[in-house]
Amino acid sequence: MSAHPLVRTARVAYAGAIHQAVEHRSGLDLTEGLQLHDALQLTDGRVLAEADVVWLPPFEVGTIIALGINYADHAKELAKELTVSAQDEPLAFLKAPNSLIGHRGCTRRPADASFMHYECELAVVIGQTAKNVSRANAMAHVAGYTVANDYAIRDYLENWYRPNLRVKNRDGCTALGPWLVPAGLVPDPHALALRTRVNGQVTQSGNTRDLINDVPALIEYLSSFMTLQAGDVILTGTPEGVVNVKPGDEVVTEIDGIGRLVNTIVSDDLFGR
Repeated sequence: MSAHPLVRTARVAYAGAIHQAVEHRSGLDLTEGLQLHDALQLTDGRVLAEADVVWLPPFEVGTIIALGINYADHAKELAKELTVSAQDEPLAFLKAPNSLIGHRGCTRRPADASFMHYECELAVVIGQTAKNVSRANAMAHVAGYTVANDYAIRDYLENWYRPNLRVKNRDGCTALGPWLVPAGLVPDPHALALRTRVNGQVTQSGNTRDLINDVPALIEYLSSFMTLQAGDVILTGTPEGVVNVKPGDEVVTEIDGIGRLVNTIVSDDLFGR
């Protein structure tokens, strides 16, 4: 992938076109009177406020690989429902491209859902082809990182530890972004605090040091039986603290040094269903 090693990048839609953009932090734009602490700059030089664009996943996404039960505290939280242990192989599954939306997007909660929850996750973006990669060489294949919020509806689970299609492949069920943060800006991806806020209240917190299978282990495992390509993304799992969310809730998932991803839960009515 072509991300500059020192610049956080995004993809957005604006004025009828898709643009590459970079983070812009210059304080006050005197010409427009805008606070631009969370602004972005298009490649043509225009500086825009965050709310002026439609945010897309920050890179062209290839295969989406998600990990379940990859934090020990979350495994304990779900212990009554699980038949897996830390000695098992990583619980990995694939997601379809239609499941993705960007920063500030809306995710539908179906009317028949009784328990829908967020999942704040560190997303690892592959930067070059990886096949049979050793743990020692795994991190050389990482282009960067972003934030994922991978929603699940527990009502739809047919098997309590193997997610099915209705749980993890619903349209717009996974927010990704805002930024692709190059690996060079993240000294240690295994020392990042992550948290979720629902309507401003912290409901989930954890740290990537508690991953059961860390990033090199995941790349070694996955590349042993499938070829990873540039643009593939690995969602590394979520810590404990998942709670039910309802239409109208603003859910903010954030990871220190990576970004702050905002998403809103909406009802069937907004989608005409």
